Amino acid sequence: MPRPEATPAVEVDAAHIVELERALARVAYLLTRVRRHDQAMVQCGLTMDRASVPLLRLLADADEPMRLGELATRLDVEAPHVSRQIQRLEKAGYVERVPDPDDRRAQRVRPTAAGRRAVEAVREVLRGWMREALADWTTEDLEALAVLNHRMVDDFLDHAEFIGDLGATVRDRPSRSA
Repeated sequence: MPRPEATPAVEVDAAHIVELERALARVAYLLTRVRRHDQAMVQCGLTMDRASVPLLRLLADADEPMRLGELATRLDVEAPHVSRQIQRLEKAGYVERVPDPDDRRAQRVRPTAAGRRAVEAVREVLRGWMREALADWTTEDLEALAVLNHRMVDDFLDHAEFIGDLGATVRDRPSRSA
């Protein structure tokens, strides 16, 4: 989908940016609330703490096993936090450590089959909530929302040096035509 002619940033209405930031903050809050996480875990039949879910999702989406340091960088958290979460996920059977082919002293982590099933179960619950919440939206509105959200994330990534490392990489980015 071709991008419309962009208005230069100096001409962007500050009120629109304020409202966009407020809307994004509301979405982030709604998606990361403890109660929402607890409800999702009950619906999935899983026991997993809130901090483990994004870590397991990142591993499930990775093309290959990842080092702990890379996970910490991608999630923008401290390495000891990732180490503790990996230990919990490993104990629960959701991840396993494998030798690092580039360094015999190091290990990488990958999801187990149970870990991949857990990620898909969480995603299905979240998609169900989205389907319910957006049931009255038209197909065209849903498509436009998805396209604009991908475009926004792409632009955030393009300007990451100004807003900090967002943890995502080019590999995570769907094509703008998607």
